[in-house]
Parts: sequence; structure tokens; C-alpha cells
Amino acid sequence: MNVNENSVIEVSRLTKKYKRFELKDVTMDVKQGFITGLIGANGAGKSTLIKLMMGMSLPEDGNVRVFGQEHATHEAEIKERIGYVADDCSYYEHLTVDAMRSVYAPFYKRWDEQQFGRYLDRFELSAKAKIRSLSKGMKMKLSLAFALSHHADLLIMDEPTAGLDPVFRRELLEILSELMLDERMSILFSTHITTDLDRVADYIAFLNRGELVFHESKERIFDRYAIVKANKELLDADVRRIFAGIRETSSGFEGLTGDRLEAERLFAGHARIERPTLEEIMFFTAKGVEAHV
Repeated sequence: MNVNENSVIEVSRLTKKYKRFELKDVTMDVKQGFITGLIGANGAGKSTLIKLMMGMSLPEDGNVRVFGQEHATHEAEIKERIGYVADDCSYYEHLTVDAMRSVYAPFYKRWDEQQFGRYLDRFELSAKAKIRSLSKGMKMKLSLAFALSHHADLLIMDEPTAGLDPVFRRELLEILSELMLDERMSILFSTHITTDLDRVADYIAFLNRGELVFHESKERIFDRYAIVKANKELLDADVRRIFAGIRETSSGFEGLTGDRLEAERLFAGHARIERPTLEEIMFFTAKGVEAHV
């Protein structure tokens, strides 16, 4: 894979095998100055891919370059420039927020004490609170405060909205929009709550059962995909081939196609053709084989 100067992460033919799961031959990049959404059902491989990107796991095949470098030779430099938020908070539960800060901050040369204090205030977190006393949502806010307080060039978030109430989820999206005012900043946002990405993502990478279905700009995805709603009489073997997934009822069917123009040609005047949501694309693709009955 050729080095792309506009990419902060480059993944080439990445494969990771487990007993019951395999991430297969994934090639993609995360572009500088944009928000890339990583979507897929639970178990699709999102966390596995992120762990490989972070150097927390080693692949069977393929390679990862972050800021043009590899973890094996530049791990400290790479991690200095990354803010990481995982869905599981791995802090010392017996410590206070302030004591955890004194453990965490020395790892980062660009740690900003004032910035951390501002995020604690914004998230209504007390520096004196014991971490074990925090709810899951509050722990996620603490993770964000840590990740955003050392002037990272790349923010990687693995299911950051899990456990958050709708009000704070909306606030998080506002924070991400604020961060993107700095054109050097890049964000990789993994989630199965796709409505969050409908609002803020520039690019979408979709994993299904360990395979990369697509990685494209959000606008191109919505231009290319379509939901077709029509009577079952229109379904035959040739028509079925244009759909990634179909849901049939007694009166009709809904189908997802990745070729909107072909759908408009085939069904002109005989079907409703609509723009899908990311959730619909994910649902129909994941259930596609089972839905062809």
C-alpha cells in the first residue's frame, strides 16, 4: 500500500484470527482532518480493528502505519499523539479523579492541566470523586476528559456513546465538531449507534462479520445506496441479484441495493425508491443472506 500523506492511519491487508472470529484482509485509511465512522453490529470486528490500529494486538498478516510510522519502532511517539477512549474504563477504581490524573498526566509531554480542569467542569465531574463511585456514563466522560487534555492529533473512540444519555451524546457530537475546527485533528469513531454518525461523520467504514464492506465518503454512500419498496410480484431471480439484503412480508418487500441507478431503471413507476439510513444499510447487509427466502 502506498503511503498517503493525507492519512493518519493506513491499514493494509490486515488479518487477525481467533477461534470463532476472523478479521479478513482489511485495507483502509483514516484521513487527516476528517471524522471517519466505523460501523458494524456487535461482534463485527470494530474493536479488533481498533486494537490492531493501536498496537494493542498483533496481526497474523498485513500491517498498520500511524502517522506514517509502525508501532514496532515508534510506539511511544505514536501513542503520545493519540487520544483513546474505550467502551470499558480501565482506571484504578480506588483512586479519586485527581489521583488518577497524577498517574495519567506524566505519560504525555503536552498534558494541559487547565484543559483537563475545563473538561471536568463541562462534564460536571468532581476531582475528589472516587472512580468506583462513578456511573458508566460518568466514567466515559472521564475517559473523554483524559483523551482530550494532551492536545492529541488523532482521537480514537471505541463505542464512546455506550452508556451515555441522549443529552450528553448530543453534547459529545458538539465537542467533536469543535475539535474539527483544527484542520490537523482527525477522529476515528466506532459505534453501532449509527444516528450519531449521520450527523458528524465525513467517511464511513462498514465492517460485517470481519470483512470491510465499504469505506467511502458519506455523501457517496447515500448517493449509491437505495431502499426499494415494492410488491412481491416484482421479485424474481434476476431482480434479487441487485439487492444486498431483502425483507419480505405477505404484501411486499423492502430491499437494499448498492446501485441506485439500476434500481431506478428496473423499478421506474413500480416502486418507492428511498435514501437509506446508515442503520438500514447495516441491517440489510448483515441480514442479507438470511432474508433471501
